[in-house]
This record gives sequence, C-alpha cells and structure tokens, in this order.
Amino acid sequence: MADHQETSLTLPSAPASVALARRHALEVLAGWGLPADSGIADSVRLIVSELATNAVQHTGGQSPTFTVELRLDRDEVLAVGVTDSHPRRPRRLPAAVQQDNGRGMVIIRFLAAEAGGRLSVVPTASGGKTVWVRVPWKVAVP
Repeated sequence: MADHQETSLTLPSAPASVALARRHALEVLAGWGLPADSGIADSVRLIVSELATNAVQHTGGQSPTFTVELRLDRDEVLAVGVTDSHPRRPRRLPAAVQQDNGRGMVIIRFLAAEAGGRLSVVPTASGGKTVWVRVPWKVAVP
C-alpha cells in the first residue's frame, strides 16, 4: 500500500447526506483493507455519522456544504475529518436526563480514546473548521 492515501467527498448540508458520508467512508476503508465487520469500522461509521450530523444540524445555515476527508498515513494512522464553513467550534452540551441530542462530541471523544486516538479541531483558511479524529490503523496490509 502507498505511504499516503486520501480521499474527500463534499456533500450538501442536508440530512440525507449523512448516510452518503457514512457509506462513502466505509467503501473507502474497505478498499484500503478494513473489514466491514471490524470494530474500527463500526467506530468510524459512528464517528462519520456524528460529525456529519453536527455539520448539518449545528452550522445555522452558514455552511451549505460539508466535506468528509479520510487519510491513511504509512499504514499507521487513519485520520477522519469533517470540514464545514461555520466558525464556531463544537462544544459539549450539558447532558440532561431528558435530552435527546447534544451527546455527539462526547461519543466521538470516547470512540477516539477507546481506539487509542484523539480528536482535534483545526480552523480553516476560509473561516470554518475541520474536526479531525486520528486513530491507529491496526489492519494487516495484504
């Protein structure tokens, strides 16, 4: 496998795009050798879903699109990023007992930590942000 592989997909900020982002990520990862039934595939599916949902729901119409990026470096680190054009950083909301949403970032941080990775938020040159999750790539190269 090459030292560096990457792909990106830009989608409209619409609820239907979340499933497309998730499907794209899993297809790319399968092409890179990650079995669809692996634990990391399940974690990536949820991470992409939560990040894409945040890009759709919490940008207040200021981001007409969002971009999902996947990068694999030296068969060692998988980076999953979602970029939108809203300047506000994601924040954890207080978890109320009857709250139905607002736990996405908590879930993402937990999944990243559980996989031995980390989450970061990086401002973009255009004033938006990319939320990155980097995890170790533990897939045997064919």
